[in-house]
Amino acid sequence: MLVRAKLRRFCLVLVPLVVIALAGGASASNKYLEIPPEKEAEASRAYRYANLTNDQAYAELDRRRVPYTQTKAPLPGVQAPIRFTGKVRGIDLHSVLPPDDRKSSYFEILDARLALALDDFLKVLAQHDVVEVVHYTMYRPPTSNPSDPKKPQTRHPGGMAVDIGALRKKNGLWLVVGSHWPAAIGARTCGAGMRKIKNRRGRELRSILCEAADQRIFHYMLTPHFDAAHHDHWHLEVKPAVKWFLVN
Repeated sequence: MLVRAKLRRFCLVLVPLVVIALAGGASASNKYLEIPPEKEAEASRAYRYANLTNDQAYAELDRRRVPYTQTKAPLPGVQAPIRFTGKVRGIDLHSVLPPDDRKSSYFEILDARLALALDDFLKVLAQHDVVEVVHYTMYRPPTSNPSDPKKPQTRHPGGMAVDIGALRKKNGLWLVVGSHWPAAIGARTCGAGMRKIKNRRGRELRSILCEAADQRIFHYMLTPHFDAAHHDHWHLEVKPAVKWFLVN
């Protein structure tokens, strides 16, 4: 109950995403940016999903039998808006809002392309006996007026990103990013030289994230290592036309 109470305090908090500046798509200010060979990037799950047409994304969700319903986008920027209507991979993924409020909240809306990436990610979580995922937001309105409001948007305004705050395992144990992953801005998250996390729950959180990173399910995977705004959640995102990856 204490964990749930703590999470609810964030129900309407919109955590801003710090934009990563790219120069010509080939360099960036973040030292952990990975730019693989083009064919390798195009073969990744994140790239394939992000560049599907609406019909292709819906068809793939149907083929996988993911429980969802198409819904009306809060703004035109979400190309293929959906809501999950049941557990995915046996996992209940939802916002911190009370159950009755989730049915109409636009925080529960996501693009079908992100849904495919989340389906893969939840498969990883299921292998860790996770049965519940609490997020702070998927879709949320843009903080400024887009130059073309009818143009497909990226990140949260396009329903292409999710901010995950906590995971509950089958045994009732909570893995909470804000509590179990102490922030260390600039630290390496995965791979050689990665930062050591002393507590067991934090180590499992990191293990889960790095497994997903190895599979290149998302383009962006931002953690408490990225900046102060991400001290309590993971930001997971897919983005059309992008051929690079960032885990920080």
